[in-house]
Amino acid sequence: MLPNYRRCVSCRKVAPKSDFWRVVRVHPSGTVELDQGEGRSVYLCPRESCLRTAHKKNRLGRSLKACVPEGIYQTLWQRLSVIDPQS
Repeated sequence: MLPNYRRCVSCRKVAPKSDFWRVVRVHPSGTVELDQGEGRSVYLCPRESCLRTAHKKNRLGRSLKACVPEGIYQTLWQRLSVIDPQS
């Protein structure tokens, strides 16, 4: 069976779904969550350049058609520091 492919909202790279972070606008509440819930989803590479661009240009918010809380970005930066301590 073929893996599910997704595209990074920041760099537009296509890769298997498991290679990305998933950000979800949960239906019907409209809250934004990481990795859980059903609703509109966007995917982001776990790389500093992609996270910086997505944050600076509000790519997550525009793709989700929702306001992304600053706490979501803080959590993603923390995850990035765990993956790559040099950044």
